[in-house]
Amino acid sequence: MTVFEVLLLGVALSMDACAVGMTNGMAERDMRTGKAILIAFFFGAFQGLMPLLGYWGGSVFSSLIAAVAPWVSFALLVLIGGKMIADCVRERRERRLTVHARTGLGRLFMQAIATSIDALAVGISLLAQELSGGLPFGVPVCALVIAVTTFFLTLVAVQLGKLIGSRFSDSAEMLGGMVLVVIGAKLLFEGIL
Repeated sequence: MTVFEVLLLGVALSMDACAVGMTNGMAERDMRTGKAILIAFFFGAFQGLMPLLGYWGGSVFSSLIAAVAPWVSFALLVLIGGKMIADCVRERRERRLTVHARTGLGRLFMQAIATSIDALAVGISLLAQELSGGLPFGVPVCALVIAVTTFFLTLVAVQLGKLIGSRFSDSAEMLGGMVLVVIGAKLLFEGIL
C-alpha cells in the first residue's frame, strides 16, 4: 500500500461521513461555521479512532492474520465497499428525502459511530498490511491521515449541503464504496503475486 493509497483509503472511508455531513447541512441551512467544524471534528475523530481499535483488537490474532493478509484485506475492503454501494443503490431506489431535525450532540455522536464502523474493520486490514510489510508508515499515522482527511472533506460536505441541496448526496457514498473495492482487489492481486 502506497502513501497515495492510504490517502485514497481516507477519502473512501470519509464518504459516509461526507454524505451524512452534507445531509446535516441540507437540513440546517442556517448552521453556523462553529457547528460545521464540530460535525467535521466528530466524524474525523471517530474515523481515526476506529482503525486504531480494529488494529489493536486484531493484534491478538496477528500470526493468523499475517498468513492470510491479502485475503483479509480483500475480503474486508470488498465487504465494506460493497455494503456502501448496496446502501447507496437501495437509497436511490427508495428516493426518500427525510427532513432531519437540527443536529444535536446526541445525534452527532450516533452519526459519527454509525459512519465509522467500517473503519474498525479497516484497522484489521491495516494490521494485515503492516504484518506483510505493505504499509509506508505505521498504523497510527494511517489513522491520523484518515482522521484529517475525513475532517476536511466533511467540513466541505456540510458547507456544500447548505448550498446545493439534495441533488448529489448519495453519489459520494457510491464513489467511496467503489474505491474501497478497487483497493481491496489490488491488495489481493499484489498478495497473490
